[in-house]
Amino acid sequence: MSLSMLSLPFTVLYNETRKRFLIFWDYRFNVIVQLLTVMLIFVGVAFFFGRGSFNPQEMPELLIGYVVWFYARIVIIYTGADLVGEASAGTLEQMYMSPVPVEILLIGRMLAMLFTTTILVLFPTLILMGVLHIALPLRWESIPVILLTLLGFFGFTLILTGAGLVFKQVESLGDLAQNIMLFMTGALLPVSVFPSWLAFIAKTLPITQGIIVLREVLLTQTTLAEVWWNGDLTWLLFNSLAYCFIGWVIFKLCEQVARRQGTLGQY
Repeated sequence: MSLSMLSLPFTVLYNETRKRFLIFWDYRFNVIVQLLTVMLIFVGVAFFFGRGSFNPQEMPELLIGYVVWFYARIVIIYTGADLVGEASAGTLEQMYMSPVPVEILLIGRMLAMLFTTTILVLFPTLILMGVLHIALPLRWESIPVILLTLLGFFGFTLILTGAGLVFKQVESLGDLAQNIMLFMTGALLPVSVFPSWLAFIAKTLPITQGIIVLREVLLTQTTLAEVWWNGDLTWLLFNSLAYCFIGWVIFKLCEQVARRQGTLGQY
């Protein structure tokens, strides 16, 4: 394998990351308003759950769930927007005409989106922690948990991307996914207080188990070995791998449907 082939994925990742930052900068006013809106919503939710006051004991748990949901929200929004923008501009089909394999382009785009989204999420998180005096311990055990959660969410975005290839406009599907993740993943209320049937459904969603394990390792100082043996980390690993596999299969099936219908580059 030549050196150029080895460096190709990194070149794609760099170009996609640079493009995404340029887009954010061009539309920085819109991005800033979105960040402010999400921060104000968190303040309102915390005030509501605190029954008219800010409960310092509940704030860290609420912040973890809310930040993971906020992360998912940004990725979902821009996944749909990117597809609609490329389809309407007639550039979607060019991705399949590129000498670079579609799989490498797609993975590069996803990684670039996850990287830029991480930076965007850090700003409001740090501001909320400072303004509301939220003490959130930072432990290295959270890193593999976050990566596994992102892996599963990467698979979920493949499902949205595949749907976008066939149906083009998937904003309503993205809105539905956002609302389900906000209210049914334990982002606001722990899954442990859900009815058993709802908790079972919630744990099949892409970010639920990540929120559960993050709260364990950050707030209760649980080790990775402990969350592995109690089954929480095991389920997170299985859930993330399952979403990656299912997401890739659905994406390839939708890609074949779009090719067969001749609508890959149409809007």
